[in-house]
Amino acid sequence: MQIAPATFAQTVTLDYYFNHETHKTNKGTERFHYLWTDDKDSGFSIWGDIFKADGFKLDTLSVAPTIDNLRNTAVYIIVDPDTKKETAKPNYIQNKDADEIAAWVKTGGVLVLMANDSANVELPHFNILTAKFGLHFNNDLQNHVVDDKHFSDGIGLPVDKTIFPSAPKLFLKDVCSIGVTNPDAKAVIKSADGKADIAVIVKYGKGVVFAVGDPWLYNEYTNGRLPSAYENDVAAKEFTTWLKKQTKR
Repeated sequence: MQIAPATFAQTVTLDYYFNHETHKTNKGTERFHYLWTDDKDSGFSIWGDIFKADGFKLDTLSVAPTIDNLRNTAVYIIVDPDTKKETAKPNYIQNKDADEIAAWVKTGGVLVLMANDSANVELPHFNILTAKFGLHFNNDLQNHVVDDKHFSDGIGLPVDKTIFPSAPKLFLKDVCSIGVTNPDAKAVIKSADGKADIAVIVKYGKGVVFAVGDPWLYNEYTNGRLPSAYENDVAAKEFTTWLKKQTKR
């Protein structure tokens, strides 16, 4: 029996299972990278504060997702699944995981998928999940930025004003593009040259999927070290507002 997500709780859950990077510190081996609790450049604490300001409760999921353990989640975010270079024994996305997540979205869940450039993310298994929605993270490199003197090479072109109504100046560095086979999928952000889709949305049952080729809203780029002309912090607020509108109360 399918259990519909209790999205009235307005909980946003960040995956800590497929992305479970660790490093050694003077305190021992610790988790890092894309954590709600990490206030360094590598963390999501700024975006987490934006979610909380918009009425969300932050949560994490450190085990394989199922329709049951996602039932109290309104928005589920999967970021940069691990490669063996990053984690000795990565938890790859399997067919069962994809089935469970897709079933949850179908009942009204809001899913955010954030990849990375192909050298820094495990794409083959990630694409088992994206295939459920007619999407595919490509093994390529868009918006390559050689050094900080070339920020303009990382411009993302917003093409959907329902998500980014102010058309903020976006920065997405070293991303993969997204192939689309679902005719209902819509481009949200284009690459700097305007040729590739680097963020798309697609409806799936009663839910929606937002896929983007980079974890672009972590602290370093909201706006930890970007020139003031870039507005990823504004984009994070507008995106979060849009996500909240997608949740089914």
